[in-house]
Amino acid sequence: MIYDKLERIGRYRRMDPCLDAAIDFLLTHDLRALPMGRTQILGDRVFLNKMEANASPAEGRPFEVHHRYADIQIDVSGSERVDTGELPGFDCPGFSAEKDIGFGDCAVAASCTLQPGDFTICLAGEPHKPGICTGADTALVKCVVKVAMEDAG
Repeated sequence: MIYDKLERIGRYRRMDPCLDAAIDFLLTHDLRALPMGRTQILGDRVFLNKMEANASPAEGRPFEVHHRYADIQIDVSGSERVDTGELPGFDCPGFSAEKDIGFGDCAVAASCTLQPGDFTICLAGEPHKPGICTGADTALVKCVVKVAMEDAG
């Protein structure tokens, strides 16, 4: 997991061409002004989903994992915790290759709290659990940028 301020996302260029396209978009667009729903950036290789969500407790919720896409998680309003899971011992029965998502349980490796102006990148193959509440106010407006990873299996 990469966790940083959105104003510094440019330092993560040159890791992957699709990630570069996502970073260029994020540095040149106001996420607050984007419409809800899907925004195409680079066809099916890079796209953004803006949504309203409610954070909830971590207990009883599984980690998710993607094999083809990395997630860039950005809160436009509200706050949430994102946990990253330990890869050894991660059990993901029933992975859907068509939807590129599977769910499972594992130990927490790291956590970060996202607020407006922060982002996290959860790479392909990295178990993560977004949307964990950090207080009484659970309302979120968030953007998730899906980034196809060139080297992902």
